[in-house]
Amino acid sequence: MKAFAEIDEFVRYLKEERNYSEHTARSYRGDLRQFFSYINEKRKEVTPPSQVTPRMVEDYLVFLYEEGEAKSSMARKLASLRSFFQFLIKRGRMTVNPAKVISSPRLPKRLPSYLTVEEVEELVEAPSTTEELRARSLGVRDKAILELLYATGMRVSEIVSLNLDDLDLRGRSVLVRGKGKKERLIPFGSAASRALRGYLLQRRNLLGESKDEPALFLSKSGKRLFPRDVARIIARYVRRTSLKKRISPHTIRHSFATHLLNRGADLRFIQEFLGHSSLATTERYTHLSLAKLREVYDKAHPRAKKEDEGR
Repeated sequence: MKAFAEIDEFVRYLKEERNYSEHTARSYRGDLRQFFSYINEKRKEVTPPSQVTPRMVEDYLVFLYEEGEAKSSMARKLASLRSFFQFLIKRGRMTVNPAKVISSPRLPKRLPSYLTVEEVEELVEAPSTTEELRARSLGVRDKAILELLYATGMRVSEIVSLNLDDLDLRGRSVLVRGKGKKERLIPFGSAASRALRGYLLQRRNLLGESKDEPALFLSKSGKRLFPRDVARIIARYVRRTSLKKRISPHTIRHSFATHLLNRGADLRFIQEFLGHSSLATTERYTHLSLAKLREVYDKAHPRAKKEDEGR
């Protein structure tokens, strides 16, 4: 099917030219294949991308809604279609994007979850660094990962992509390649520096037969870690703590941004640290900051709740 061949071409473009992760690229492929499978079955004939109309896209969203699809999932699938058709326009195979005129489902604003400073400290101190050699090497590695995630606010895809050459311990900074292969230099503090120095002393214990592996963080087999490996590492240490909540690598990223903002960091600096292309994306952290200020105000100000109490 021509549509599927063009989808595969689009996915290769996302990975090779836009530096999208394998997981994200796979999601795009699944969303697009689902749409064309639906359209072909409905029309009882093969429909190439160039013949897709806004009405077809609209009918597909109605179908998803009637099937009980979450609005967030519907919005993601519509975004996948827009990106795919825009790609074909740039390649000269289409002139109009049929998904562009379709309104995305309105989603409730969800604030990112984050940890308190005390919760972060409990998490980064969870790895054991005093066990026998192999286990100690893994514990030291895990502590370095946790410290660096919190020190820089990196995405999990970015931290597993780091190479040894990207790390500048003397200058306490790391070169990060983000979305769209955009590079940014992020500083980190003394806690992360100590953890990284300790890990680099142990890293050779994790190297397998391939002594020239460039990846900074290695798996048990001496290969580069995957994002899911980091998620599992975090989940393992969450279970060792008193933290009764779901914590992902992104939770640590949100915590980094929130703690910087709460302590007076300029929003544009936080945008640069996080690698956001738009300041509007970073501005959602102001809601968290204001919520914290409101909580402190209500507890501390003697007349903060007088009006409510008189009702």
